[in-house]
Amino acid sequence: MIGTFWALIPAILAIALALIFKEVYSSLFAGILIGGIFYAVSTATGFTGFLTHVFNDGLVAQLSDSYNAGILIFLVVLGIMVVLMNKAGGSAAFGEWAKKHIKTKAGAQIATIILGILIFIDDYFNCLTVGSVMRPVTDKHGLSREKLAYLIDSTAAPICIIAPVSSWAAAVAGFAGEGENGFTLFCKAIPFNFYAILTIIMMFALVLMKVEFGSMAKFEKAAQIINSDEAATLESKGKVIDLVVPILILIISCVIGMLYSGGFFSKDGAYLNIIEGFSNSDASVGLALGSFGALIITVFFYMFRKVLSFSAAMGCIPEGFKAMVPAILILVLAWTLKGMTDSLGAKEYVAGLVTNAQGLKSFLPAIIFIIACGLAFATGTSWGTFGILIPICIAAFPNVADPIRIISISACMAGAVCGDHCSPISDTTIMSSAGAQCNHVNHVSTQLPYALSTAAISFVCYIIAGFVHNAVVPLIVGAALICGMCLFFKKKEN
Repeated sequence: MIGTFWALIPAILAIALALIFKEVYSSLFAGILIGGIFYAVSTATGFTGFLTHVFNDGLVAQLSDSYNAGILIFLVVLGIMVVLMNKAGGSAAFGEWAKKHIKTKAGAQIATIILGILIFIDDYFNCLTVGSVMRPVTDKHGLSREKLAYLIDSTAAPICIIAPVSSWAAAVAGFAGEGENGFTLFCKAIPFNFYAILTIIMMFALVLMKVEFGSMAKFEKAAQIINSDEAATLESKGKVIDLVVPILILIISCVIGMLYSGGFFSKDGAYLNIIEGFSNSDASVGLALGSFGALIITVFFYMFRKVLSFSAAMGCIPEGFKAMVPAILILVLAWTLKGMTDSLGAKEYVAGLVTNAQGLKSFLPAIIFIIACGLAFATGTSWGTFGILIPICIAAFPNVADPIRIISISACMAGAVCGDHCSPISDTTIMSSAGAQCNHVNHVSTQLPYALSTAAISFVCYIIAGFVHNAVVPLIVGAALICGMCLFFKKKEN
């Protein structure tokens, strides 16, 4: 079973169960158990091997992994920050301010998209920050939590993958071959990242043309009544600065934390440039340090403002932890499931598929896009997909002047983001649900029609790019197809 299609079965099963039964915890655990069984059978280690692989090599290993631990700390601290802002009255005050200045539902959605675009440093940071800031505003305008989760998710990974200064740029640069300038490679791939660019166009088209389709339309109609009634009962206790200042502190602290983890303030007193600092950064360490520093400053800020006492601020710590428990549990299970597929040789199987497709050179970007989508969807990781496919693309196209080379690398990145965007076991998808405080399965089921539509159009764009060797023509075609699709559903709705 190792190194064959069977390696993807545990993840496919977990995804199918989650979508069928609308319950994610048991579905993920079922996938983990199947992965453990496959591994024990393939290695002939029996029942003890199964138990060891599932719990010791799986759950315990993922929880004790230093990178994962840093992300969990970051999540907990952000949960505490959200509770602090709510207790201080900052969220309610911002909601009241936004009610006066953001007059329409479309305006609330555009504000959410713009904020998501501005927070391009890291997708985890984006998900929870945009959710905590915009949730009171979108609630007041009757936007469903499912639509908010879609907007958050669509401005997380898709923005980070086309932002040169981000943890994602650093990750992609790290996967480049020896002697390859990873940052230059990343920048050259940006115009050909059709899925990310078209996702942004899709969001604006949906909002400005006021169209919804799929199961999202049902949730949006229900939210018009429910959220409007709930919003009327909210009372503001604090001021807008009680939300804005902590968020700014959080952003600045996380940027400094990431630069620090990348050695920006070291090297014998000789400063690196910012790009180099981000390229060398460790997102886990940087975000954990930055968020913890922001938490301390925020507590003192609220005490100075006399909106929260020290004891009240400390009381927010367990509340913030409890608020993040569902997201943490899903993340740990998703990481463990990824570990199962890795141990079964999913990477090697997919690498073989790409290598065997060499005969279809002009169609190769579109083929790589689909393979990357499938791998990221099944494993729930974009970065893991980058790590598998980018070195393969570089090796397959050693000639730097070959236009198909950069298009194929970009197709790998776009497909990874697309699969991650669609996958219910993706950490970004999980945290988008947490940021919007939306049921996770509802978020996945409502987002899928939008993401898959954009993916299909992106696939067409990669076929065109494989022949025309430029990004302009495919993007024009893609934007036209998105607008045409939205017009079709708008007319169908009427």
